[in-house]
Amino acid sequence: MKKFLAAAALMLVTGIATAGTYSQTRYPIVLAPGVLGFDKVLGIEYFYGIAGSLRSEGATVFNTSASAFNSSEARGEQLLAQVKTVLAVTGAQKVNLIGHSHGGFSARYVAAVIPARVASVTTMGSPVKGTPLGNVMQQLVDNPYVGGFANTVVNAFATLMTTIAGNPWNEDFKGSMASLSTTGAAAFNAKFPAGVPATACGEGAYTGNGQRFYSMAGTSVVTNILDPLDTFFGVTSLIMNEDNDGLVGRCSSHFGDVLRDNYSWNHGDEINHLFAVRGLFTSEPKSVYRGHANRLKNAGL
Repeated sequence: MKKFLAAAALMLVTGIATAGTYSQTRYPIVLAPGVLGFDKVLGIEYFYGIAGSLRSEGATVFNTSASAFNSSEARGEQLLAQVKTVLAVTGAQKVNLIGHSHGGFSARYVAAVIPARVASVTTMGSPVKGTPLGNVMQQLVDNPYVGGFANTVVNAFATLMTTIAGNPWNEDFKGSMASLSTTGAAAFNAKFPAGVPATACGEGAYTGNGQRFYSMAGTSVVTNILDPLDTFFGVTSLIMNEDNDGLVGRCSSHFGDVLRDNYSWNHGDEINHLFAVRGLFTSEPKSVYRGHANRLKNAGL
């Protein structure tokens, strides 16, 4: 938190040179990471180059961090503390939250806890209805023979990563997988239903609690053979039961106003990773984020 507060204060004190106002929203944009949870590790941003791109067009943007693995509620509390810091440092009345993957749950949690301080929630490739991969991993960690070992190993790796990133959050791999399973997501949705579609593949309410809700997602898996992440997503996609980005199904990603659910992106492309390598002739992620910021701007947000 000290690291985050220092970065936020430095950005406001030094100022950011902008080339335009295309993405200059009324309220600050707060980016919430998914699994792995880092804001920046070894100089590499989770939302790779996206904050800088938004700032170049006038937006005030904050990268946040979270546990690499933890329950939706625990990660939501972590984001809540950072959002409160953003509000205090900037003096803004509200924020626009954008959450990727499990970060979408964090954003929805914060929007429900402090509704008067959140202008909008946008989910990017977030498994609103859960993911079959979460079901498989939950079964693994619940297995009495290998579950304890798997949980210990992954938590140790996650602790190492968050420590390197300077974000000493607690880790709970088992809680993370339970939250991302279809049953865990259903339980979360029962507590925080705003924007969640009532049907299997429909849209949710566009507004609620004075907030606006949006979602986007990809449905490609292997987008560039030069991207090592594509191999991973190619394997995980075999577990899926619908069009997907390698981890999240197309219908499961629906939340609020579904702006687009079939970008030619996989789960990494949605945050401009790995190092902006993606398929030829596919949408440029930074441009999509800038365009969405312009949408928020035009909505008075």
